[in-house]
Amino acid sequence: MSQVEIIVLANSVKHNQHCVAGKLLDNSQWVRPVSNPQGGELSDEQARIQNPHGIFYVKPLQKIYMGLSSHAPLPHQPENYVTDNTIWRQHYRIEVSELIKYLDTPTDIWGQSDRVVFAQIQSGHIKIEQSLYLLKVSDLKLYKNQYNKRRASFIYNQTQFDLAATDPNFDRLLQEQSELQGVICVSLGEEYQGHCFKLVATIF
Repeated sequence: MSQVEIIVLANSVKHNQHCVAGKLLDNSQWVRPVSNPQGGELSDEQARIQNPHGIFYVKPLQKIYMGLSSHAPLPHQPENYVTDNTIWRQHYRIEVSELIKYLDTPTDIWGQSDRVVFAQIQSGHIKIEQSLYLLKVSDLKLYKNQYNKRRASFIYNQTQFDLAATDPNFDRLLQEQSELQGVICVSLGEEYQGHCFKLVATIF
């Protein structure tokens, strides 16, 4: 791959840096640009776009051209591609109302709990076909738990979920919950203490 055009659907927090993901415009395939073959997060410098007004952090809903050097799939994140470190270029954006064209409709979200056992992914017992979903959900509620951790609860396909949220706009959205669209980007995170946790990366 070289230059691709994607709709950005996530720029979430990962190790105080960036986890960016989106869908290719031509076939809606997910792409997660990473900094190395191990799935490393993107730096501030790597997660920027250029448009006629200057250089800014990339944001969801933007159409951008990005350069990718190689496909670097991991068992729990098959959509990873190593960035070629050229600056991304913005080419307009879409409206929130257009997200419906990009929704995924899996029967479940990698099972019904908040995590997946990493060893079962490694062994092939659980096959991760894709680690990113753009979902229309119901009863979406944002809150902070007793440890001040950001959480999102919702119902998808008649199953209740309560997941960690890594959307950098969470605190603002927490105050504006009446404006939520009920569309979220869910990502399967990296291995942590034997599990891959499910994360709400973007809240629309």
